[in-house]
Amino acid sequence: MIESRGNSNEITRRYLDSLLIETRYMNSRIPELETELFGKKVPSPVMTAALSHLDHFMFPGASKAYLEGVVRSGAVLWLGMAEEEEVEMYAQTGVTMVEVIKPYADRDLIYKKIEQAARLKMLAVGIDIDHPFSEDGEYDEVDGYPMLPMTTEELKEICAFSPLPVVAKGVLSVYDANEAIDAGAAGLLLSHHNNRIVSAIPPLMAMPKIRAHMKKQVPLFVDCEIRSGMDAFKALCLGASGVGVGRPLMTALKKDGPDGVAAYLKEVNDGLRKAMAYTGCADMSSLDETIVWGVR
Repeated sequence: MIESRGNSNEITRRYLDSLLIETRYMNSRIPELETELFGKKVPSPVMTAALSHLDHFMFPGASKAYLEGVVRSGAVLWLGMAEEEEVEMYAQTGVTMVEVIKPYADRDLIYKKIEQAARLKMLAVGIDIDHPFSEDGEYDEVDGYPMLPMTTEELKEICAFSPLPVVAKGVLSVYDANEAIDAGAAGLLLSHHNNRIVSAIPPLMAMPKIRAHMKKQVPLFVDCEIRSGMDAFKALCLGASGVGVGRPLMTALKKDGPDGVAAYLKEVNDGLRKAMAYTGCADMSSLDETIVWGVR
């Protein structure tokens, strides 16, 4: 077997750690984390990443335990691939939610899931543009569902159909950003989908170029290796409207169940508040890319 080098998670971690911040203490005060996403006030820009299949990968009942922890935290929940019944279970808690929909070859399934999301009054829906191919470069199949790449015209039809804002997930280039925006996407999620391809550019490294060359300004979201309040702070300073915490929540869930999930998200928020206080950022509007050094 050929050894894969250039693990994208490791590359992303090194880049995040290479970014440094300056401090700004004069005239600072305790920060406010509340922010607005798609017209709704939410307690914090720290959200979950779009996790899925927790009962399969972790333990029976993991999805419910995870959901309980997220609800306690008050975080916005991004939900990955799930059957209708599971989506209903999540929504019944009243959690603010974004469902990320796979690029199903059966496009009717995409529209059906959007209809369900709208009925459940989700905050938005995501379209997973970065999941059409398998490890061998052929079209992927997940849980028996074939996948196909999304075209700009198809995404345009989806955005026109959806009563909810549509976020294109898996953007790492100016090309995909502008194709998605041309199609009507209301937001972009910068992500390499947990090392889906090796040697991918870190999302935060891509962000300044994408922001500078976007045809239209829309909210940008980021996941991949967001593990701490400082990671979140760096992303928000560089232009993110929200950040997704993923794998660390799975570790916390395995160790301490719902308590672990809620505690981890609180820790990230506390770390974000500390970073903001130490840099004179009173609220989300105060975050400034000039605070971060080492961007390239």
